[in-house]
Amino acid sequence: MTTATVGNLLRTWRERRGISQLELAGRADSSSRHISFVENGRSRPSEEMVLRLAEHLDVPVRDRNALLVAAGYAPRYAHTPLDAPAMEVLRESLERLMTAYDPYPALVVDATYDVVAANRAVMMLLDGMPEHLLTPPLNVMRITLHPDGLARQIHNLREWRGHLLEQMQRQIALARSPALRSLYEEVAAYPVADRPGDTEPRESVPYIALPLRLEHDGEILSFVSSISTFNTPMDVTVAELAIETLLPADAATAKYLRSTGS
Repeated sequence: MTTATVGNLLRTWRERRGISQLELAGRADSSSRHISFVENGRSRPSEEMVLRLAEHLDVPVRDRNALLVAAGYAPRYAHTPLDAPAMEVLRESLERLMTAYDPYPALVVDATYDVVAANRAVMMLLDGMPEHLLTPPLNVMRITLHPDGLARQIHNLREWRGHLLEQMQRQIALARSPALRSLYEEVAAYPVADRPGDTEPRESVPYIALPLRLEHDGEILSFVSSISTFNTPMDVTVAELAIETLLPADAATAKYLRSTGS
């Protein structure tokens, strides 16, 4: 099997992004001639140039190591397991963040949506979920879209499902992850039952973003989702973590959650 060269890999990432050699050269303070030479193997890029091109091509941190190795350099980014002693401070910080956000739901997921940490409010929403969906590792997409999971309680399921599947498609286009592609194919194939909320008139609440309308204990709770990642990560594990917080989308939801946390 032929080993991919750094030039071939860079060309692949450039074409995925739909960027011309001239445009990439302008972004990376280089020349289209040099970019062409790198891609066809006539010029070996410096380590700095590999990282600069990777940055402007928005190459995931995991794949930047592959570019460096293909160019003959050592990997720059560690890949430290989250349960390693070196990650203790990060784990503690995430737990503090989850606790501080309570009584509103917050969780941390990895690159394939497995739950790394979640607060009390999230677990409250999962109360009564079938055991086969709660077996570790918990996976947010399975829990949300499986017909035995939260899908039974989501009143705007078709809208929310469409939002989640589009989100996954964007990530697959960015990272080309086989594991994420497999998860997408699994959850996209789940049957979708019509819910009353899919056809009922929209409420007059001026939502700032598409809400998740979820029934819990006889109450209809409305949330908008916010996702955060780490700036300039220097570790693959950290780069692939995402913190999702569910903000109450109306006063009734905020009041209900505050009452459950008291």
